[in-house]
Amino acid sequence: MTDAASRLGRLRGLADRLPESRRDAEAALDDLVRDNRFTIAVVFPLVGAAMLLASATVPAVPDWLAFNGWLVLFGTAVMRLPLVAGVAPLTDRRAAAGVALLSLYAYGIEYVGVHTGWPYGEFVYGVALGPTVAGVPLGLPVFFVPLVVNAYLLCLLLLGGRAAHGPTRLAAVVGLVVLLDVVLDPAAVALEFWTYPGVGADAAATEAAAGAGAAGAAGLVDRVFGGALGAFSGGGFYGVPASNFAGWVLSATVSVGILDRSFDRAALTARLADCEFMLDDMVSFVLLWGAVNAVFANWVAVAVAAGIGAGLVAADRFDAALFTQPFRRG
Repeated sequence: MTDAASRLGRLRGLADRLPESRRDAEAALDDLVRDNRFTIAVVFPLVGAAMLLASATVPAVPDWLAFNGWLVLFGTAVMRLPLVAGVAPLTDRRAAAGVALLSLYAYGIEYVGVHTGWPYGEFVYGVALGPTVAGVPLGLPVFFVPLVVNAYLLCLLLLGGRAAHGPTRLAAVVGLVVLLDVVLDPAAVALEFWTYPGVGADAAATEAAAGAGAAGAAGLVDRVFGGALGAFSGGGFYGVPASNFAGWVLSATVSVGILDRSFDRAALTARLADCEFMLDDMVSFVLLWGAVNAVFANWVAVAVAAGIGAGLVAADRFDAALFTQPFRRG
């Protein structure tokens, strides 16, 4: 009886700590993210980059750990928490339906892409990003939806009053999504998350031929700046075909249309003003994929990542307070 009463007491104590309403749950999530900003936005992406690079380059990493799909999904989900907490109070039925529609679009366009090569170009997954159905990762919305939502939110901040003009908003968001992929895709190809048949092989052949004929000062320049000078070799951008970026123009355009009809832009802008961590996921993006590109000497992609970081600074979202949080006393 004593043990049973003790267990019952612990269960009641746990129940007492659970949020009593949606508003309480949203406040608790806000507090969780705010109290752990540095861990979520800085530690997780840096540790993630180190683990991905080790998986790709260190033979001693055990097979069960190298590119572990569940760890990739878990780390990604944690880094998404600031965005989830930021938009949660604004997610009514219409917004939830919009996110669901965006997720269905992500599955649909990926299925078409995997099986037909349209619109991103022919590609093949090299790493299992969690469980898949018909060749499409089940966790795809965790990767796709935040990318376009983050771009949408940052453009609202940077454009200010100009964001009310539909064509301006569309062009800005589409352009930023493509820039995000300019950072993401070369790093993913370098890690062999996925590959574009022919493009990478052609690039390697081109570089090998160029290397055979390189000599003197020209050879030195190629060795030092090869990551930048080789960016467009082999008919692609660091192994990524132009069709991929054209495909992202399409996907970003569809995404903006869905987001415009799903969320109240004035409410989003107000929430951005009040929620200092709402774009921390983009900070994580810059750190993680910028680091991976730097290790593989994809210097053009690194420069683009730095430019996105500058946009976050301009929007007052890449602030020193985030990086000094662990050293401040409560």
